Amino acid sequence: MTKAATQVLPPQTRSLEWAKQGAIVIGASLFVALCARVTVPLPFTPVPLTLQNFGVLAVALALGSRRGFAALALYLAEGAAGLPVFNAGLGGVAHIIGATGGFLMAYPFVAFVTGWIYERTSRRFGWAAMAAFAGELVLFAGGLGWLFVFTHSLAQAAKWGLYWFVFAEVIKIMLAAAAASQWNRRFPRHA
Repeated sequence: MTKAATQVLPPQTRSLEWAKQGAIVIGASLFVALCARVTVPLPFTPVPLTLQNFGVLAVALALGSRRGFAALALYLAEGAAGLPVFNAGLGGVAHIIGATGGFLMAYPFVAFVTGWIYERTSRRFGWAAMAAFAGELVLFAGGLGWLFVFTHSLAQAAKWGLYWFVFAEVIKIMLAAAAASQWNRRFPRHA
């Protein structure tokens, strides 16, 4: 029986690897910021229809749980610092504590759950869709919970943050799953 060899990287190689991983995380947070720019305000709810959720799911499926969580935590930090990464409207902390704050604060956890499930599967379309669906459950638990606190009404929270978005979220799940399965065919992860 042999012991598994532990690879020890020289300091320069470790620095390059950290820089590479940092660039990936920063790029992923900027991808979500670009997705947030595609926004359709709805007159009957303060929650707009955006591609942000697609970006979150795509990042989680492509990067996995840890890097996905890091990218979305960075995204929130960028927004809290006042950078224009959220959809149009209020910026900074005011946006995070506004009506859509529950969705925003859930993003790192959505990325972690989605990535964690997907990392443990065969990385095919069906598993990607199931992982993204689990992430959406976390997203809507956070978003609707926040809206409930915001409105003091479960019915109003569902009206503002759920009913108008179900169909669009199914499409986002399918698109993110398709992108992830194609990504993993072209760039398989090494165990």
